[in-house]
Amino acid sequence: MTQLAEAIRGLAREHDAVILAHNYQIPEIQDVADYTGDSLALSRIAAGTDASTIVFCGVHFMAESAKILSPDKRVLIPDADAGCSLADSMTAADLRAWRAEHPDALVVSYVNTTAEVKALTDVCCTSSNAVDVVEALPADREILFGPDQFLGAHVRRQTGRDNIHVWLGECHVHANINGAQLAERAAADPEADLYIHPECGCANSAIYLAGEGVVDADRVHMYSTGEMLDAAAGQHGTVLVATEVGMLHQLRTAAPEVDFQPVNPDASCRYMKMITMEKLRDSLRHGRHEVTVPEDTAAAARAALERMIAVGTPGGGE
Repeated sequence: MTQLAEAIRGLAREHDAVILAHNYQIPEIQDVADYTGDSLALSRIAAGTDASTIVFCGVHFMAESAKILSPDKRVLIPDADAGCSLADSMTAADLRAWRAEHPDALVVSYVNTTAEVKALTDVCCTSSNAVDVVEALPADREILFGPDQFLGAHVRRQTGRDNIHVWLGECHVHANINGAQLAERAAADPEADLYIHPECGCANSAIYLAGEGVVDADRVHMYSTGEMLDAAAGQHGTVLVATEVGMLHQLRTAAPEVDFQPVNPDASCRYMKMITMEKLRDSLRHGRHEVTVPEDTAAAARAALERMIAVGTPGGGE
C-alpha cells in the first residue's frame, strides 16, 4: 500500500467513514475502497454499516442514492463536478412533461438518474432487474421507460410488450461502443465470450451477430457490471467486454487467468476518472463536497427504490 493510500485509510478511521468505489473508478481508488461495485449495491451496503460518513467515489447521482438510503449519514463525493451524461439526458422537467402526455402510464426509471427524477418515478430498476420490474407491472398499463434508450430497447425486446415508450437518452461512453467495433473484435476472436452491458450501442448488434451465426449465441451474455463479476469466476479463455474500461480492473482481479479485453479500449468515462487519490484524501480530511437531498424528494425517491426491491429480483447494477 502506498503512503497516500495509508493516509486515506487512516483518515477514514479517524472520521468514521466508509469508502465506496464504483467499478469504473481508477484502479487506485478501487483498491483503497472498503467496497467496490455497482452504485445501488454500494449504497445498500453503506446503509447497513455503522459508519457515520459515506465517501462515494463515483458520479453525483450515485452519492445522491447513498444519501436517499442513508438519510442520517453524512455523504461526501470527492469531486462535486463528477456528473453523468445519462442522468443529465432526462431532467425532472422532461419527465413531468412526458407524464403529462401519458397520464395513465407507469414510469420505470433506471437508477442512473437524479434524485428529482427518481422522486417522479413509480418504480426504479437496474440493468440486471429491468426486465423483471417491467414484467411485474400490469400488462395493460403503458410504461414510460427512461432514460437509457439501449436498456429500454433490451427490455422491450425481452418482454415483448408493445406499450413501452422509451426515452431517447444515453450514456455517451456506452453509446460509443458500437456494432462495427464488436463485429470486428468478434471476427478476430470467434471463440471469445462476449460480456455486453445493455446500455451499449452494440447490444442490438450482439443479438444480430448471434442470430446470423457469426457468433455462437451461447457466447453472448447481456450482463450488468455486477453480473459480469459473478460470471467471471467460472470463465476461461478470452472474454470481450463491452462496457466502460474501468470494469476490467475488477474482472482481472476476480479471474486473473482469463484474458479480458475491451471491445472499445477508448470507452473511458471522464467523469468517473475525475476522482483522484488526492481528491479522496482531501474530501476525507476537510469534509469536502457534502451531498444533500431535500427530505420530500428523498422520501419519494426512496419509495420508488423500495418498490423495485419489493419485486424480489437482484438490486445490483448498472
